[in-house]
Amino acid sequence: MLETRGLACERGGLRLFSALQFALDAGSLLRVRGANGSGKTTLLRTLAGLTRPAAGEVRWRGDPIGDEYRRQMLFLGHAAGLKDELTVLENLEFASRFSGLDISAPAIQNALETLGIARLADLPARYLSQGQRKRAALARLALAPGIALWLLDEPFAALDDEAIERVSMLCAAHLVAGGVLVLTSHQDIQIAAPDARSIELRD
Repeated sequence: MLETRGLACERGGLRLFSALQFALDAGSLLRVRGANGSGKTTLLRTLAGLTRPAAGEVRWRGDPIGDEYRRQMLFLGHAAGLKDELTVLENLEFASRFSGLDISAPAIQNALETLGIARLADLPARYLSQGQRKRAALARLALAPGIALWLLDEPFAALDDEAIERVSMLCAAHLVAGGVLVLTSHQDIQIAAPDARSIELRD
């Protein structure tokens, strides 16, 4: 489903990695490991179509990535990306509309319940702790069962054990349903997957 061919990425004129190749089928989990500065986030942004590769290409279902690919992909960066002046519920409504999804308020409330923060739905994001902000951002996973590809940059950062378990279960369910997951993480969190592998980027 997701494939890279001879992928190379640069940042600030510095080559981060070259000739990166992998192919992921339905149910595949790929962990991207490496030290800070090795290009993990750059790789995820390239897979998401947000950064142009220096060489090579990314393909989805055999074709170069484009608008249809972006409709089948969810990218969550390291930062929560919440607007402080909006409530948690409003933030998720905005993110859903921006992604072209028509999600009801009750569905968003259920997603917040899945992440254990339903009580915070009407609280402006500026009042959330770092862990609560992360949970609010990750609630988008519970709103994306039909999106085939998840690209997650450090999804477990700032989460306590209970939240890690909730997110891990969402990821496992996504994979069992035939989705593809690519993530970076400094934490060795176990996620049940039909096919799990890893690559390491070296600086």
